Amino acid sequence: MGPRGQAVTVGPMARTIRDVALAYSLLAGPDGADGFATVPREFDAGLGASPDRPVRVGWLVDSGLGPIDSQVAASVQKAAEALQGAGVQVEAVSIPALERDNPLDLFYRQHVMEVKPAFRDVTAGHEDQMFKVSTSMLAGPDTSVEDYVLAEQGIERLRDGFAEYFQRYDALLLPVTPIPAHAHGLTQFTINGQTVDAAHIQTATIPFNLTGLPALSMRFGTSSDGMPIGVQLAANWHSESTILHIASLLESLSPVRDQHPTI
Repeated sequence: MGPRGQAVTVGPMARTIRDVALAYSLLAGPDGADGFATVPREFDAGLGASPDRPVRVGWLVDSGLGPIDSQVAASVQKAAEALQGAGVQVEAVSIPALERDNPLDLFYRQHVMEVKPAFRDVTAGHEDQMFKVSTSMLAGPDTSVEDYVLAEQGIERLRDGFAEYFQRYDALLLPVTPIPAHAHGLTQFTINGQTVDAAHIQTATIPFNLTGLPALSMRFGTSSDGMPIGVQLAANWHSESTILHIASLLESLSPVRDQHPTI
């Protein structure tokens, strides 16, 4: 869970939402070592643990983000229906900003010049062992100053689009990945008959990397071949309590809440 900064995802992982909340309570707030961590841990713009009004959640499976596996889409819809059955105000939505600017394209154009030197440093002498993300980033074109500014403007449009959305809704429910859990090392996927590059796997999470909105992912379904399917919740800036409240409710309704991997 967030807040997710640009190009970096910071947050705890746990078996239960309760444990995520506990870990986050310890991690939240400035630690004196990060110049970007300036909001005091006591600050919370969210709904809290016990909202005094109905919670409003919008959900989507396709809003300019590319193809989505039908089983993933079905799991998101089932999660939306479960929340609605529990008294949450749920509505199918679209976010025009996601349709105007492709978040993955913005990400690559903004960050390529920052990550290229870092990738060259860490892979020096091990070029034959580089994985796809490194080779593709290093092989990509440099971003000109003009194109960088255009990418920054696109990210601002995304932020404005989400700001407008969260004036009407408390949270957004959407896929985590466009397909169920997949095999390691694949370079492309075929989704609903459309072949996409493996980078497409990031398409639903990159918007929150770019905007810094807090987000949480959790399992809510299982594919026909037994692979886990997750859903994602995002909320307004500094509204982690909103996500934790809704995620806790959704966890109590989840058909897979008692399934944990053996470690």
